[in-house]
Parts: sequence; structure tokens; C-alpha cells
Amino acid sequence: MIAFSGSPLDRADHLRTDREALAGLMNWRARLLKLDGLLPSYDAATGEIGWGTLADAPENAELVFLGLLDCKACFAAVPTEGADGPAYAQPQVWQAMQVLSTSDLAIYGGARSLVDWHARHRFCARCGSGTALAKGGWQRDCSACGAAHFPRTDPVTIMLVEHQGRLLLGRQPRFPPRVHSALAGFVEPGETIEEAVAREVFEEAGVRVRDVTYIASQPWPFPSQLMIGCHAHADDDAITVDTTELEEARWFTRTELEAAREAGPEGNETLIFPRSWAIAHHLVTWWLDR
Repeated sequence: MIAFSGSPLDRADHLRTDREALAGLMNWRARLLKLDGLLPSYDAATGEIGWGTLADAPENAELVFLGLLDCKACFAAVPTEGADGPAYAQPQVWQAMQVLSTSDLAIYGGARSLVDWHARHRFCARCGSGTALAKGGWQRDCSACGAAHFPRTDPVTIMLVEHQGRLLLGRQPRFPPRVHSALAGFVEPGETIEEAVAREVFEEAGVRVRDVTYIASQPWPFPSQLMIGCHAHADDDAITVDTTELEEARWFTRTELEAAREAGPEGNETLIFPRSWAIAHHLVTWWLDR
């Protein structure tokens, strides 16, 4: 299972527009996801995420309807502020990702993306007036101009590039030593996924690719991305690194990747295999095992 996927919540879309039905679910049986700002509260021993009741919600907090779980309505409170800084600057989140169960990590990821969006979109992008939560938290409406705003997901391509039995991986300056991963980049307006893959690989590594195919995807709640995993072929192995994006890019043989995987989380003297919670881990594993 890819991290942040497989949520057990029933999103219950039919309830989002039914104010009376939603109000009727906001009772003593309803559950409130426990968050410290955007950080999860959980039991480190069991990997279970923390739940409370609506009575635990901060005063005057906006409550977002996450869905139904075991026939109980689940909510999360919008924090006073959205995400501050990139995901890699939040060690508490990385710790939680290693502890939370698969289903609880998926619940947390979806909730985090949603409440973070609300915290950062309290004003209308059209006229600047204040907005209010609508449709159970799956929309914000402007009271002045009537504009409706919806939670966004940013598509990002992340790709394995293959040439004569080797894979192209890169490392960003912020990566720990020996960590390499698949190249990635945002899909720009007016692009197909295939075009984004080709552009990003050429921009970052100077490599032209063809025959782009889709493999798998991963929701990534930092703040709200959809990682679109792809595979492509290169006709030439010459690399020209864009040092504003990457510190290094190089080709790895199957033998090198297998050795790094077998070495475990700490890797070997050459390479640390992509972490299990990253889609890059699943992409490289797919390539090795196919």
C-alpha cells in the first residue's frame, strides 16, 4: 500500500450539501480528529491516531466534515494558520509517518490537506473579502461577490527514466548524504502528464525521453499534491544537471539498486534506497521486481 492512500473513510458526498443532515450528525457520537495545528496526535506504541469528541474543538473553530467511519461522522478543526515551511522541515511529521498505521496515515493525510487549505484561503481570490466554509468543508463561499472556491490538488509528475537497463536518479541539496530519488516536477498549465515528464527530465538533467507510461499515484499532503508516478525511456545517457534544481544526477545499475534495497533503511556506502513512505520507493521496487 502506498503511503497516504487507502483511507477507510466513506466520504459521503451526498451529505455535504445537506445542512440538516450534517447538523444532525454533529452530536455526542461524532468524532474529532486530534491535531496540534497540522501535526497528528497519536499513540506511538500502537500507531493509532487520536480521536476526541466535538467538545474538544477549539472555540469558534471551523469544522470540516471528513466522512463516515464505523457509521460515525468524523470532523477536523481548521487551525488558525496553515503550513509554515516545507515538509522536510517538520521532523514530527516524518516520525508520525513511520508510526501511524496505513489507514490512519491516509485519514491524517487527507484531513491535513483539507484543513490546511481552509487555513490559507480565508479570503476570496476574486475580490479579497472574507470567505466562509460551505458544503461541510469541501467548499468556501465569498459573502461579497458570491465566488465559490474549492480545495485544490496540485499534480506532480515523478518519473523513472530508463536507459539500457539503468535508472536515472537525482539528489537535491537538502537530501541526506547518499539519498537519491526519482526526478519530479509540477505539471504546468496547458501540459499533459507525458509532456510534463519530458520537460522536467530535460530541464533537470538534460535528458530527452520518450514512451512515457503511467505506473501509480500517491496523495502527498505537503501541502496538497498528487504524485503521478511514470516510467520513460531515454535514447541517450548524457547528463547536464541544472544545479538550481539538483545537486547531482546519475545512472544506477540494477545491481546497485538491488544492493541498496537489500542493505535496508541505512543503505550502503553508495546509496540509500528511497524510503518506504515515498512513491519513489514503490516505483523503483516495481522496476526491480517486474
